[in-house]
Amino acid sequence: MSDLPRGFCNSTDQSTPIILVQTSDVREWLEQQSPSSTEWLRRQKFSGKAGQHAWYEDGASSSVVVAWNGTPAPETLGALPMVLPEGQYHLSTQVHDLILLGWGMGAYQFDRYTDPKRAPAELVLPAEQSSRIGNLVDAISLGRDLINTPAADMAPSNLMAEVQAMAEEFGATCDLTTGDALLDRNCGAIHAVGRAAEDPPSLAELRWGSTDHPHIVIIGKGVTFDSGGLNLKNASGMRTMKKDMGGAATAIALAYAIMAEELPIQLSLIIPAAENAVSGNAFRPGDILNTHAGLTVEIDNTDAEGRLLLCDALSIASKSDPELIVDFATLTGSARSAVGTEIGAMFATSDEVATAIGAAGSDLNDAVWRMPLHQPYKYMIDSKIADLVNSAASPYAGSVTAALFLQHFVGESNWVHFDIMAYNTRNRAAHPEGGEVMGLRAVLSYLEDTYGTAA
Repeated sequence: MSDLPRGFCNSTDQSTPIILVQTSDVREWLEQQSPSSTEWLRRQKFSGKAGQHAWYEDGASSSVVVAWNGTPAPETLGALPMVLPEGQYHLSTQVHDLILLGWGMGAYQFDRYTDPKRAPAELVLPAEQSSRIGNLVDAISLGRDLINTPAADMAPSNLMAEVQAMAEEFGATCDLTTGDALLDRNCGAIHAVGRAAEDPPSLAELRWGSTDHPHIVIIGKGVTFDSGGLNLKNASGMRTMKKDMGGAATAIALAYAIMAEELPIQLSLIIPAAENAVSGNAFRPGDILNTHAGLTVEIDNTDAEGRLLLCDALSIASKSDPELIVDFATLTGSARSAVGTEIGAMFATSDEVATAIGAAGSDLNDAVWRMPLHQPYKYMIDSKIADLVNSAASPYAGSVTAALFLQHFVGESNWVHFDIMAYNTRNRAAHPEGGEVMGLRAVLSYLEDTYGTAA
């Protein structure tokens, strides 16, 4: 990272102080202020509720006072970049990285197609924290940009170009397999999902790091637009389907952070990409697909296509005998019914890994919740004429049966699967409405705690 990310600036004499006061200390702090300053705060109805801010006048100088609950979180300052007037600000005391990160997350704007209505307020970023914060903000912004870009400009070939550009930036290798060449690699599932689209399906495989380090594979579902295929979605169901490559965007953003932070791991990033379109050669309900693992899959529903991309990618990953496979996917509405839009549903084959990632998510306000790989439900994805069916007929436990389907393709590998929304449905501190990378910070923290950081 060479330049400071949006929302940050270097030290300046013209910046306005921001004073953080814990809610438990607000009354004592107010008692120490002058009557005129206290009156000024009272007029702004500053009560010291967490997240509340007010302008604080002390003689000829002005400051911003912010009440917080005392627990570092991105939300502590995450609303301020777009609430405070444009200009430069600095914190009166050194704060935790999470608080600075939240400012950067809150300063995000997607401005590819129109000029923003305003610039975010800028915060002085301390030099000793600039590299880490900058790398994380850049990674998160990259993922958000990819998700927010409409499918006309984020087709499979565009997504592949993003992976190639990132590989070049970090000195990684990147191999692409496109169109009918996927059949030569026995990736019949990826090929089937994307063959009806004008922009052909593709598979990107990025490799980075020393082979002496533990091998970690990150995979992301890259359905650049999901019409539902021949099981066509209705208009409202299709409206936000540019985000159906949110798993790929999250995986790419995580790979960016890993490489930028130079984690001592051997990284493989696998991105299967396709547009689930409709044409004369679209795959059909009742078709049987051959997959990379050698298993056959009967198609019950062409709108259950994301797991078809992932099954080939997971099989490729498992053949390299990695220490860990992590995949991200906007896979099921059932996961949203279970945990809502702001929590990532997590499935894992290892209790130890699941517990550690869950704890990291809690510590970092990157919420994930473990869901069960309930093996007795496998009967719901049995097929009478193939090895598996891609979609259970039952309306129940849809995210569980989808995860059980994927588990058939990981072999004995240690595996974590995230079923995520990848989209903020409302504006909230540090999380503006639109594309969102979910689970990235929790997994990155787990990798750092397990394998260490840069030497």
